[in-house]
Amino acid sequence: MPGGIHVWHMPALTEIFGDDSVLQFGGGTLGHPWGNAPGAVANRVALEACVQARNEGRDLAREGNEIIREASKWSPELAAACEIWKEIKFEFQAMDTLARKFYGKMAIPFDVV
Repeated sequence: MPGGIHVWHMPALTEIFGDDSVLQFGGGTLGHPWGNAPGAVANRVALEACVQARNEGRDLAREGNEIIREASKWSPELAAACEIWKEIKFEFQAMDTLARKFYGKMAIPFDVV
């Protein structure tokens, strides 16, 4: 699952895909303020916290932010990642608008968008 993901997305990703999945953190690792290795640690700690919380019966959808905040108390790498991505917003227009104009209301083939 690629696409601009970072540690705050981990509860939802764990809820949706479980722990038998591949998550590709590009900027979510490389964009860590302390470098690549701490970025990877932050992602791993966030995933482990979410899997543990899920296994304990916690509701990832409802408690996700709290779970990440709790884990960041004992992981400085995760705390730094949480700080850097706290204000990220994706306010871009959809990329498939040209294809939608061209194809109209008919189904758009996956290889077009």
